[in-house]
Amino acid sequence: MEEVSTCLPMTEDVAWLRVDEAAEVGRVRRAATGLAERLAFPGSRVAEIGLAVTEIGTNLLKHAVEGQVLLRSVRGEHRAAVEVLAIDRGPGIVDIGLAMSDGQSTTGTLGLGLGAVARAADGFALSSTRDRGTVLTARFRSHRREADLDDGTTAGLTRPLGSEEVCGDAYAVRRAPGRLTLMMCDGSGHGPLAASASREAVRTFCALPGGGPPEEAVARIHEALRGTRGGALAVADLDLVARRVRFSGVGNIGASVIADGRKRGMVSVPGVAGFQARTIKAFDYDLPPGALVVLHSDGLTERWQPDDDLAEQPPLVVAARLLRDAGVRRDDAGVLVAVAR
Repeated sequence: MEEVSTCLPMTEDVAWLRVDEAAEVGRVRRAATGLAERLAFPGSRVAEIGLAVTEIGTNLLKHAVEGQVLLRSVRGEHRAAVEVLAIDRGPGIVDIGLAMSDGQSTTGTLGLGLGAVARAADGFALSSTRDRGTVLTARFRSHRREADLDDGTTAGLTRPLGSEEVCGDAYAVRRAPGRLTLMMCDGSGHGPLAASASREAVRTFCALPGGGPPEEAVARIHEALRGTRGGALAVADLDLVARRVRFSGVGNIGASVIADGRKRGMVSVPGVAGFQARTIKAFDYDLPPGALVVLHSDGLTERWQPDDDLAEQPPLVVAARLLRDAGVRRDDAGVLVAVAR
């Protein structure tokens, strides 16, 4: 019997916006409310999102170094959400409890209003490290009583190179009972042609029948990418019952399992999906409960090591911290994180 699996919800990273002058706060607000309106949110919810995002942007401007906001749409079959990610490079929050208290502000915090942002959001997370920076995530559904669009076990991020409008990296996740399957593609080069290749990888991956091994998925996507720029490609199949991850990769997608504070790399074979992949292999690795599985493009250096509290954070916060701290190369960057609950 064919395994029933799905690629929903689909997440789109809509815009990365720097917040380094007062005018950018208004730009972020307009972009966020415009996204909510396009997703057919009611006017009252659009207004709430506008207030929350204004508070986030204002605090970045006042208290953060290299503050950025990412706006995302998260779409299910019939519902959607607006997701906001704020990230900076310091100075970090000295007292998170104080920062979350209404009417409080201290040097070294994001400032006033974080408690109000948390109350307005349907999902909220905050992580801060002294001198390294802060990550804040907030998800807003159109109606407060709606169920969430996913179970919070996976999250990915992409960031285009420089002034490029599209990112050549893309990812997708398939879900089935007791199983998660992750796919990451780094289209060769950057810009629209790289993005076209990675989008084809996502389309092919989501159209595959469920239950097949990852090496078979890689082979199918490899064939589908002929005629495109091709790229680096990896698929990881997480068996949450047998507690094993089977991994298959072609090219330089970084992949690792993080458990007990240690990072164990997973092996890809040389090649370029869509052009040359003489040998497609798969390798099996242990998957302890609570382990993180991370896939990323070479826009992130592979030299990163997990912080002590990394496994305690939600997947989106993990992805954002890795992108901030390891995404130092001048290239498109993409990272995908899953927690093996």
